[in-house]
Amino acid sequence: MIGDRWGVNDSEVRRHYPCDDLVTSPTLQAWRGVGVEAPADAVWPWVAQVRLAPYSYDWIDNLGRRSPRSLAGLPEPRVGEPFTASGGRPLGRIVSVEPGEHLTATIMGAFMSYVLVPHGDTTRLLLKVVARPGRWTAPALSVGDLVMARRQLLNWKRLAERER
Repeated sequence: MIGDRWGVNDSEVRRHYPCDDLVTSPTLQAWRGVGVEAPADAVWPWVAQVRLAPYSYDWIDNLGRRSPRSLAGLPEPRVGEPFTASGGRPLGRIVSVEPGEHLTATIMGAFMSYVLVPHGDTTRLLLKVVARPGRWTAPALSVGDLVMARRQLLNWKRLAERER
């Protein structure tokens, strides 16, 4: 499908993600990934901070409010908590979490898993999105997610590398 992969290799596409257990026969599967020149323990707090803001294009999905550029010292995320916020309003919910390893959430009918794969002082930050949208809306959602998720992952990469 158009826009279903960005920044991932074949083995990262084949791996199991926690969101795979939540949607049977998804009509949308999209993988995103970025290499971060920082250890996983420097990347994880930024992923966990998605609870405050989406970290993509703030003028679109955060009502013009800038996503925080410093860590807020949040406690570890917990199942059942809101996943993110837009304009200060909570959205979605966390459905599974292993601190430092993965955060899986649902929002607008989609499930997504952010997975950290440490490699010494660097980290692969992977995202998989699965959903069952209509056959005709899946390509549009995949391309839209590609744009927003790419910006989100690149923002977290920049912030984690800056903190290093």
